[in-house]
Amino acid sequence: MPHPSTMKAWLYNSTTPSVDANLTFDASARSPLAPSRPDQVLVKILSTSLNPADCKVPEQVTILGRTLICSLPASPGLDFCGRVAATHANHQGEFQVNQLVYGCLARPRTYGTTGEYVLVDENDLAALPEGVSIDDAACVGVAIRTAYQSLKYYIKTPGKKVFINGGSGGCGVFAIQFAKNLGAHVTVTCSGRNVSLVKELGADEVIDYTSVDVTETLKEKGQVFDHVIDHIGFPSDLYAQCHHFLKPGGRYVQVGSKSIMIVVWRVITPRFFGGGRRWFVPLMLENSKEDLVAMGKYLAEKKIRVVVDEVFGFEDVKKAYEKLHSGRARGKIVVRVTEEGRE
Repeated sequence: MPHPSTMKAWLYNSTTPSVDANLTFDASARSPLAPSRPDQVLVKILSTSLNPADCKVPEQVTILGRTLICSLPASPGLDFCGRVAATHANHQGEFQVNQLVYGCLARPRTYGTTGEYVLVDENDLAALPEGVSIDDAACVGVAIRTAYQSLKYYIKTPGKKVFINGGSGGCGVFAIQFAKNLGAHVTVTCSGRNVSLVKELGADEVIDYTSVDVTETLKEKGQVFDHVIDHIGFPSDLYAQCHHFLKPGGRYVQVGSKSIMIVVWRVITPRFFGGGRRWFVPLMLENSKEDLVAMGKYLAEKKIRVVVDEVFGFEDVKKAYEKLHSGRARGKIVVRVTEEGRE
């Protein structure tokens, strides 16, 4: 497969007011260079899935609207499934040209997954297992491993009670399934329209946040939960009041929030100033190859399933990010970068 000098890509030159507000399509953008190290692989993207981190990370570390994460113009996107387009001449690894692979970039880069090609380290790449679809594999990188890591270090025995704040989003749909696989009793929040979905995924109890006060509802239960996973950061008093429903020794794991300042406030506010009384864990994804491969096996063995809200064409990347940021997606949002090479 010849190395392309140009490619189709969605690019941003500024993060003000946001990454997605600045996205423009370029039919002849510069493509990544050929692999310069034996452990690098050039991949042609077939599908990508969107994550809040695609835009939030570049937007948080900026100066005068220009991200300090990578050089601009840049393409957002971390998760992908595609075909190996090229390897280094001295490549001795497991990957071969034209092989189907999936993976996740360790951080936002100049060449993200909303471009046709990405240059990937072997550690961020895995072979696509038989029986796993391209679109499903494109969802494996960030959300599914985040959900897995929010539980695997904390739930060691069956019978634990887990509360998941935000059960129908990109991470929540996986967290429910992993918690059930670990033998936990699972309580989640979601809106009324998503109750049937989260119950189908295994939720034992559902709190409709549109109809009740979530914090008060949990407080009425008493100290019954062994573990809390928060994907939303709302209600704002949820962590400060969690000692009423989270057992001593339990962990409050913050996976995501509508604002980074919610997380900062929860980290720095001491108990005597209204902070929480349980151990607070702001989760940072561990970009583990072992976990990446394990997630592919989970999908192949039907131990978990991917919930896809909507599949967008490559021409509709901006619309896809708009839906992501609306907060109303049920599961993952997928973009098909190309229809070629899916056979």
